[in-house]
Amino acid sequence: MTFPAPSADKKILEEGGVFTPKFDSHGLIVCVTVEASSGEILMLAYMNALALEKTLETGIVHYWSRSRNELWRKGDTSGQIQKVIDIRVDCDQDALLLRVEAGGDGKACHTGRKSCFYRQVEATPEGARLRIVADESS
Repeated sequence: MTFPAPSADKKILEEGGVFTPKFDSHGLIVCVTVEASSGEILMLAYMNALALEKTLETGIVHYWSRSRNELWRKGDTSGQIQKVIDIRVDCDQDALLLRVEAGGDGKACHTGRKSCFYRQVEATPEGARLRIVADESS
């Protein structure tokens, strides 16, 4: 599957019916993944054209691992397969929102938590610090 190049015409890009994902200079598009049933943000990851193609073809989420520089089907090692419920694209088609049904124990984060967003940034007189606000790892 090949994706057409994004239109230079803003109206067509923003209001048209053609899916033309805008990949960055590294060939990636950002993807926010949420649990369909709760709306909770599970993770943020990236897809390249192959990952997006495999996701659309199989209904199982694939990502591109920037650290390992390889295609990654979520759940292959953890059992936490993410089944696509809905894929949305933002107005200028440079970000994706995936609504998924999380498999396995439903913990999307490699730390053993449900969400990768388990820490809050707090401004203190000594500087910014992190505080755990959600800990489902135990």
